[in-house]
Amino acid sequence: MLVGRRPARTLARLIVLILVSFVLFKFLFLPIRVVGNSMVPTYHNGRINLIYRLAFRWHTPKRGDVVAVQLDKSRLVLLKRVVGLPGERVAVRAGHVAVNGRVLDEPYAKVSESPPSQNEIRLGADEYFVIGDNRDISAYYAVHQHELLGKIVF
Repeated sequence: MLVGRRPARTLARLIVLILVSFVLFKFLFLPIRVVGNSMVPTYHNGRINLIYRLAFRWHTPKRGDVVAVQLDKSRLVLLKRVVGLPGERVAVRAGHVAVNGRVLDEPYAKVSESPPSQNEIRLGADEYFVIGDNRDISAYYAVHQHELLGKIVF
């Protein structure tokens, strides 16, 4: 029997389940599939993760947070790590990130022979510098806080 002995109770449970799922995935969580290798070795191609949309509603992003980024004028959502905070000077030298002249200790980063570099930039009052963990292929950006969709849950 598909609905059990009490069809009304089963229907009510189904409606509650649909409503809870709708609220969770419309307002709180964003499922995201990793496409590509820019976050290897931390997150691998094809893995599905959840982004908590309200993570930065009451707190600002911290260095090391893995976030979902949606750049202005793009529908593409990127998974990147926050390494630079507002007002800091950030440079990428041979795949290593330097903040205010000091190279960060990033045990999660994958750096090989000749990754790209970038001259030092100063971040604005609402800008964050994000980069993937695989420095050989990852693009990096200075993004505005409104472009951060949330923080990865798992």
